[in-house]
Amino acid sequence: MQENSSPWVVLAHLVRPQGRKGEILAELLTDFPESLPGRQGLYLAPSQISSTQQSRPVEVISSWLPVGRNRGRVVLQLAGVESISAAESLAGFDLVVREEDRMPLEDDAVYVSELVGCNLLDNSVPIGVVTDVQFPTAPDGARLDDAAPILVVDGSDRGEILVPFVKAFIQHIDVPGRKLLMNLPAGLVDVNRQD
Repeated sequence: MQENSSPWVVLAHLVRPQGRKGEILAELLTDFPESLPGRQGLYLAPSQISSTQQSRPVEVISSWLPVGRNRGRVVLQLAGVESISAAESLAGFDLVVREEDRMPLEDDAVYVSELVGCNLLDNSVPIGVVTDVQFPTAPDGARLDDAAPILVVDGSDRGEILVPFVKAFIQHIDVPGRKLLMNLPAGLVDVNRQD
């Protein structure tokens, strides 16, 4: 995941048809899949959207979470998409929402997109810039909900550093100031270098 200056947030990436009546299998990129059906302000856009002229409004009629090899994804039924060929024409598109229309979070939560680009400090010692957030997965590709996300940090001269995003380590997140202050266990930065 790269830092993005787009006013859009991707909720799902459409992959391929998943049924005979226009259903579409999508990579799920939101923690709120239950909010997609009937939600206002959703758009379809080509990947790497850069302007509002490239997007078009869309309505999600229904959605469900598949099991088996597609676990961790979502199947979407979009208004006006009623055939396999119509669904095929949307493969590669993203389901997006304007940044200001994202779901509200609890007080101690933060969006992944807000972490990317933050300067990570360990007790005020600069470590580097968060370039990505990775979510541990099982061998079948399903996200492990009980495992902590991993911050990928560009430590410049130290190389890439992996840091567990654990609540117990977090001291303060300053989203507007692009700073993430943590209290990391001694030696964690050195052990988790990826060079």
